[in-house]
Amino acid sequence: MHKHITIEIGIDEDDMTTLVHTVLDLRGDHFTATGKAQRNPEDPCIPVIGEELALARALSSLETQVVDAAYAKMEGVKPSVEVG
Repeated sequence: MHKHITIEIGIDEDDMTTLVHTVLDLRGDHFTATGKAQRNPEDPCIPVIGEELALARALSSLETQVVDAAYAKMEGVKPSVEVG
């Protein structure tokens, strides 16, 4: 079975700051994350660097949330163990 999942990505930026907002809906679970990159005023203005850093940070946060949700579901289906 093949499934297609979409992650919505929005980028807001100015000369100094880039914000990336991500949204993932997965089988009824809704995940959102934001990544931020800020340029040092002494560095040259190369927007793609800020976009890549902010995107990586947002996706990393999204990954953590999805893994945590999976572990929480696994805990909910573990059989009880009786001792004694």
